[in-house]
Amino acid sequence: MSLELVWNNDQEEMEISEEFIALLETLLQKAGELEGIDDGEIDLTFVDNDRIHELNREFRGIDRPTDVLSFAMNESVEDEPEIIYEVEEGEELEEIPNSLGDIIISVTRAKEQAIEYGHSLERELGFLFVHGFLHLLGYDHQDETSEAEMMSKQEIVLSQVGLTR
Repeated sequence: MSLELVWNNDQEEMEISEEFIALLETLLQKAGELEGIDDGEIDLTFVDNDRIHELNREFRGIDRPTDVLSFAMNESVEDEPEIIYEVEEGEELEEIPNSLGDIIISVTRAKEQAIEYGHSLERELGFLFVHGFLHLLGYDHQDETSEAEMMSKQEIVLSQVGLTR
């Protein structure tokens, strides 16, 4: 198996083309290679500012829109019950994808940031996607050192597909 992108479009700010999704899939493969991750599924949803504002308030307690949210599926919780799959005799257990998590991107905010930073919307969406992916793997940017590490990794991946500033 390889890294797989499953995506949804819940916004009307921009049309999401198959070419753009192919670019995101390439970014995912490059980011996975950089991190030694070659198996898993990422669920990506494009939303508007109203929806990401709701999610940010509900899940993070922050009452404003943001650009990207990541929800990792492989975080273990203390005392989490083990999932046991029962298979009838003669049947095979279907392979269940290794879901790495969900990434939600506000296209509204990405448009604003692309203008603010002076680069293309595709570059901003690519940046937010890789940023979200790294969060799913446990990276964070709470201090200067971790932020510099995360920024470096993002720029390496983006430059490999030509999404430079």
